[in-house]
Amino acid sequence: MKRGRVYLVGAGPGDPGLITVRGQELLRQADVVYYDHLVSPRLLQICPPAVKLAYIGKEADHHTASQSTINARLIREAKSGKAVVRLKGGDPLLFGRGAEEALELARAGIAFEIVPGVTSALAVPAYAGIPVTYRTLSSSVAIVTGHEDPSKPGTSIRWNELATACDTLVFLMGVATLPATTQRLIRHGRKPSTPCAVIEWGTCPNQRTVTGTLRTIAREAKRAGIKPPAVLVIGDVVSLRARLNWFERRPLFGRRILVTRASDKAGALAAPLEALGAEVEQLPAIELAPVKANGVFREAVHAMPDTDWVFFTSPEGIGWFTRMLKPYRKDLRWLSGCHIGAIGPKTAMAVEESGLHVDFVPKRFSQEGMVQELPRRVLRGKRALILSAAESRDVLSAGLRKQGMRVAKVPIYQTVIPKALVRGITHVIQRPFDAVTVTSASCVDHLHDALRTTGHAARFRQWPFASIGPVTSRAVRERGGRVAIEAKASTVEGLVEALVRRLARTRR
Repeated sequence: MKRGRVYLVGAGPGDPGLITVRGQELLRQADVVYYDHLVSPRLLQICPPAVKLAYIGKEADHHTASQSTINARLIREAKSGKAVVRLKGGDPLLFGRGAEEALELARAGIAFEIVPGVTSALAVPAYAGIPVTYRTLSSSVAIVTGHEDPSKPGTSIRWNELATACDTLVFLMGVATLPATTQRLIRHGRKPSTPCAVIEWGTCPNQRTVTGTLRTIAREAKRAGIKPPAVLVIGDVVSLRARLNWFERRPLFGRRILVTRASDKAGALAAPLEALGAEVEQLPAIELAPVKANGVFREAVHAMPDTDWVFFTSPEGIGWFTRMLKPYRKDLRWLSGCHIGAIGPKTAMAVEESGLHVDFVPKRFSQEGMVQELPRRVLRGKRALILSAAESRDVLSAGLRKQGMRVAKVPIYQTVIPKALVRGITHVIQRPFDAVTVTSASCVDHLHDALRTTGHAARFRQWPFASIGPVTSRAVRERGGRVAIEAKASTVEGLVEALVRRLARTRR
C-alpha cells in the first residue's frame, strides 16, 4: 500500500493570494483536506474534483471537533495511503496547534511536512499601512497571544517585562481581552499615549481598522463593534498608517460586486475588480455548449470557397468553429481568401491568435456597429457567413441582407443555464451588492429565470445592474430591472472603468 503523508500547511491570513507556492502545489495533489475556520473558500477551489474536504474549524464558542479527534483523523487517513493536507489559517506553528499535531503524527510514525504560511502578525498590519518595524521608530517587535490556554493555572506572559521590552507589540486573538491587555500594559509602564490600531478581518475585502491610543483603543474598538478575528498593534509605527494605508484606499474597497460571467471567463472580470479592492462574488449564469450537428453548417462548409465575408460575433466563436470543422477534415485554412469581420477587439484578438487576419472591427462593438460601419460599396452580391451563438440576434444578418449580401447565419454553439445557478442564487441573495455585472442578454435571461424559479423575482428589480453595453442594458430593462452602470466601451475593461467611475465617486 502507498504510504500516506500529512502536510501541515499555512493558508496565510485571509487573502487567498498570500498562500505559498508550495501550499498551492500540495492542495492540487491532495486526496484529503482538513481546513480551519479562517481559510478562504477560494483556496479550496484549487483542490482536485475528487478531493475529500472536511471542515474542522474552531470558533470562540463552537468547536466542530476536539483536537484529539482531529489528530486521530489525520493519522487514520495517512495510514490508508492518502495525501492529507491540514490547512491552517496563518502559519501552522504560530499560536496554532500545528506543533501538537506534528508531535502526534511523529508518535504514530506518520511522515509529515510543515509548510510555513504568511502570518497575520506581519501581514495584517502591512495591509493596514503599518510596518511593524521602522528605522527611526521601531527596532524590535514582539508577537503575543491575546488568548492564552484557559487550562493553564495562570498567565505565562511577563507583563512587567513585555510592556516596555519591545518598540512594537502585536497581539493576536485578543478582542475579548483588549481592555485587560491595555490596562496591564499601562500599569507596567507603557505610555497611555502610545498609538494603537485594531484591524478586523485583515487582508480581506471587509477589513476594518480602528485607531487610538493605549488609553482609548479598547473604547474605540467597542464603539466600532470590532469582532474576531482581529489583530492589535501597539507602538509608534501605527502613526505611519496615515501615509501608508494603501489597501483600504483602493478605489473599489468596501464594494461588493456579483460577477455572473461563465466560470471560465469570470476571472477576467473578477481579477481586476479584486485588484481594485472589491469583494467579488462569482455566480456563473451562463455556460456554453455545442449545438447538434445540422445541415446548415454542412452547407456553409461546402459553400466556403464562394464565401466573401466571415463574421465572428464572440471571442469563443473561433474555438467552436474549429471544433465543428474537424469532422469534415478541414481546419482554419478553409477560410483563406475570405475577409474576416470581428464584433470587437477581444473577438479580433482570439481570431488573430488562431493565425487569421481580421479585416474589420467596428468602432461600436455590437451587431449594429458592424452593420453601420462595414464599407458598403463592395457588399452587393457578395456572400456572407455569420458564425454565432444559437441565441444570437438577427441584427447583423438582416442588415447585411438590406445591403444586398447573400447571408448564411450558422449557429456553432449555444448558451445554456448552468446546473448550479439556481442553487447559487439562494446563497448570493443573502447579502446586498453594490453592483451585479451582466455581459450578455443571455446572462440576463438566465438570472431572471433563476430568481423567478426560486421565488425571488422581486430581487431582479432591486439589484443595481452594471451592464457591458446597450444591448445587454436593453435586456435588463425589458425584464423590469434597473441599469445603474453601463460601460461606454462594450468590453470587460470598459465595464471595469465604468464601475470605478461610479462606485469610487459615490463611496460611502
